[in-house]
Amino acid sequence: MIQAFYKRNRKGFTLIELMIVIAIIGILAAIAIPQFTVYKAKGYNAVSKSDLKNAYTAAQAFFTDNPSATFDAAALTASGYRATQGVALTITAGTQSTLAITASNTNAGAAAVSYTINSAGVITP
Repeated sequence: MIQAFYKRNRKGFTLIELMIVIAIIGILAAIAIPQFTVYKAKGYNAVSKSDLKNAYTAAQAFFTDNPSATFDAAALTASGYRATQGVALTITAGTQSTLAITASNTNAGAAAVSYTINSAGVITP
């Protein structure tokens, strides 16, 4: 009698097997999605830190040509800096000895870190 049950030419999956697969996929998605948002925020913060370093390099190039001048957003663009979308830069002091630039990424949301670089090139989070 049991052999008659197995002799049928059955193809496909049972409902239990499909439900188990869906449950496994749901568990993996519940683990992966929060980690994905954390990695995405870290990437946005890395972009803002990179833009801050590029802005500092452009400022140093500007001060090489104009040591006594005041650095501002127009000088930043003229020195070759190109902003990445979503990165907001603020120049708080524009002379060579008191230069301070702050960068943060608006795309990172609540996990955004505001980085500041001083005239010596030291970055602080």
